[in-house]
Amino acid sequence: MLSWEAINRHDLRETLQRARAAFARVREGRAWRWGCVVVAGLLGGWLGLALAGQVVTPIGPADVTFSLSPQLNGETVVDVAPLGQLAFETHAAPLRVEAAITDIRLSAAQEMFTDPGAINSMAAGIGQDLRDGVVALVVRSLLTAVLGAFLVALVLFRSLRRALAGGAVSLGALVVAGAVAAATFNPGAIAEPRYAGLIAGAPQVVGGAEEVVGRFGQYQEQLAGLVGNVSMIYEATSELPVYEDDESVVRVLHVSDIQLNPASWSIISSLREQYGVDAIVDSGDLTDRGSPAEDTFADEIADLDVPYVWVKGRHDSMGTQRAVESQPNAVVLDGDTAEVEGLTFYGSGDPRYTPDETRLDPGESEIAAQGAEEAERVADGSEGVDVTLMHSRTQAEAFDGVVPLVLTGDEHTRATELTDLGTRFLVQGSTGGAGLSGLDHDSDRPIPYQASVLYFDGESGRLQARDDIDLGGVGLTSAQVERKIEAEPDAPVGESEDATDEPAEEGSPG
Repeated sequence: MLSWEAINRHDLRETLQRARAAFARVREGRAWRWGCVVVAGLLGGWLGLALAGQVVTPIGPADVTFSLSPQLNGETVVDVAPLGQLAFETHAAPLRVEAAITDIRLSAAQEMFTDPGAINSMAAGIGQDLRDGVVALVVRSLLTAVLGAFLVALVLFRSLRRALAGGAVSLGALVVAGAVAAATFNPGAIAEPRYAGLIAGAPQVVGGAEEVVGRFGQYQEQLAGLVGNVSMIYEATSELPVYEDDESVVRVLHVSDIQLNPASWSIISSLREQYGVDAIVDSGDLTDRGSPAEDTFADEIADLDVPYVWVKGRHDSMGTQRAVESQPNAVVLDGDTAEVEGLTFYGSGDPRYTPDETRLDPGESEIAAQGAEEAERVADGSEGVDVTLMHSRTQAEAFDGVVPLVLTGDEHTRATELTDLGTRFLVQGSTGGAGLSGLDHDSDRPIPYQASVLYFDGESGRLQARDDIDLGGVGLTSAQVERKIEAEPDAPVGESEDATDEPAEEGSPG
């Protein structure tokens, strides 16, 4: 091989000229030309769908606009603007199917509400209306995509043959995507909707923390109203009879890391009322520094009127623990078990106390060792435990394969994992939006308020499903409710088998 220094200027110039000539031949070649036709066909098809790929179909008393568009992750979306959207992961093809309610015919709606016979006749025809709308959408999408691709290719290449080829590319791509969508269609996805939207009037975007604290009364009311509206819309538009009418289902609200944020009590109270929860579990960090002045913050627990199961977090002191214990409905777990609403909980407080700089807290290895001792006691005990409640996953890790469900917090970001030994770990985000420190958060995306409603089978004590609830941080009113159903709720625990892990989100330590 010749070194760079051995190449003279003349040889270098000749080499570059040959390279340019070769590139020109490639551009003039058949592969290059047809590659451009394929790109033009796909781009033109997308433009055709975006500009004219919609149909309006009357369904009952409403006019519904159906549309089809390319999207990396396939889904079906029901848009009830301005209330929000329900999204369903119904297929794997890169297509988004959207149905938007664009108009309500008042006369038909009034007739429906006043005449039971009209309701029955209208309901009988809705299925056919829906099928007609889908068929019309498919036909229009094919026509607009092909026409869009044809026109784009014609403008770019000024060749009828290439324009027809561009239309064929668009038609083929849409037919293949439709076939994949049909082959991968999952009707069970309707049971796991994801609700997101803007529900209530938003408070103005706030400035510094002092201004926020001064307006907490107004902000709490707005958050409570937001929770109520989200819950009612979600329940009204989700057909989930398994959890609506079955009295054997136990509803548990999981909260964590409130960290002295007064707005959290409004959120928790609204969720308790809207979802009719039987108990609340709190995986710690109720306060910010665990000082005596913060003890009165725990008094709000008594107003919730349901059992409140709690473990100490690393921002909570023993004084905080005594303040919680003094509440009539509180169940404080500190290395022991308790039966609440038919479920057996084991819980242990975090041995650390971060705000106290004068003491040397145990390290991660010591915390893990303490958790291992506790897991061994539970495994050797005669009483079966349904749920382990701890503040940090480090302490709870040893319960893998010992109990079916472990609830923790500490990380300020929700995450979940189903292990090979059959234990579900649920890490709750911050129900306090990271506490008062989160009110002056510099990020463009304020830390959200997060909580989950857990649905248990009252007889087996096993988790059946959960609703993960996110509210936009301070100054926002975005809301999302996402239902997740356990695929095998009664699977054995402690037997190693292939488990499907859900991707865990990374969170910052509390």
